[in-house]
Order: sequence, then structure tokens, then C-alpha cells
Amino acid sequence: MGTSLDMAQGKLSVVATPIGNLEDITLRALRTLKACNVIYAEDTRVISKLLARYEIKKPLQRLDAATEVKKADDILARLEAGEHIALVTDAGTPGISDPGARLVAQVRKRLSGATIEAIPGPSALTTALSIAGVDTTGFTFMGFLPHKKGRQTALGKIAAMVRSDSPQGGIPVVLYESPHRILKLLRELNALEISRVIVARELTKIHEEVIAGTPDEMLAHFSARPDTVRGEFVVIIEAR
Repeated sequence: MGTSLDMAQGKLSVVATPIGNLEDITLRALRTLKACNVIYAEDTRVISKLLARYEIKKPLQRLDAATEVKKADDILARLEAGEHIALVTDAGTPGISDPGARLVAQVRKRLSGATIEAIPGPSALTTALSIAGVDTTGFTFMGFLPHKKGRQTALGKIAAMVRSDSPQGGIPVVLYESPHRILKLLRELNALEISRVIVARELTKIHEEVIAGTPDEMLAHFSARPDTVRGEFVVIIEAR
């Protein structure tokens, strides 16, 4: 049994939101966004579009990667006062290569009486894997690779993990990449002699595209169609 103070403490709902198609929102997520006292969002302009679509009006506060730790004290104070706070990112599940994990860690560490609940839903990671046609018995998710320092080390790890003679027996590796660096990544994977990748972009949107081939083939495909180098990319590197 918790103390009366514990019972008075609030709730942090970590809410997954659509990665593209605004219809990909759960009934529970909508109910949570309607019931909460305030919504903390990676970009208030982005979440405003979703809220307008479903006629939800709530106070909005920005909480991005740069402010996640700074605003923890404010959020903890709200939770101590018994408020219900919803946390969302621009798209997908908070904490999965998006802000959220550090805030949740602070709440767990400093306010054990608060309730932290997951409102599951869309994630580019699971969406891409579900239509890639690869063995997902095991896989490694590395999110966004470092831009500079540590990038070559990370690429070396990828090359080792997908090899059939690796300690894991060869498992797929999943990466996120931005349109600014997708061609660079494909060149790097080609230099590593990676045999096959699946590239997914604009998932759940009108121009969704999922293609597979060698890194060199993918590089030729996107280089010939520069208008398609937009949106967030999910790159799945198959095990050899």
C-alpha cells in the first residue's frame, strides 16, 4: 500500500502518435490526450495538427532533446501536485530514438510514487520490420548513427553483427537515417560489402516506399530520383 502522499502523486503517460497517417492513433491514446492536464511535445506545432484533427484542446509545452532534462523539475512538480501529464514526440513512440527516456528516468529516480504508463502505438522500427520480410527472431536496433565521432566504430560493429560467423550467428541491424545523410550511409554500407538492405521511407504516408537490394543499387535508385530523398528513412541491413 502506498502512502497518502504517493496516492496524491500524478501520472505520466508516454503516448505513441502516428508516424504519418493521422488515422494511426489508438482509441486509448485519444482518450489519454483528452483526459490529461497538459501535453509535453517535441514540437508543439506538429502535435497541434493531430489535436486539431480530433478536436482536442489542451495546454501545450515544448520538451525536445535540448530541454528534456531542464524541464524535468517542472514536470516533477506537476506530478507531485497530482497532475496527469502526456508526453509525445513528433511521430512514433517517445524514447525510441526520440526524447523521453531521460525524463522517464528522472521521474523513476526522484518520484517513485508517480505512475508511469505506456500508451503503445506506432513506431517506425516495428512498422518497417513488419513488411521487410526478414527473420526478426533477433535483431539489433542502433537508431541514428553518430554523425562524426564514433561513426566508423559503429559501422564496424554493424559489419560484424550481420556476418553469419558472428557470435550471434548473424542478425539484422536496423538504423534510422535522415535525408541529409542517407546517401552517405549507403556509400558506407557499400564500402563494407554489405550484401542486401531494405530501405523504407515515408512509412504510412501517400508516397510510402519500401525497396530492397544492394547498397549500391539503393544508392543508384535514390541518386537518380533526388525528389525521393526526403522524410525519415529506416534502413534494415540483412544478415548474411
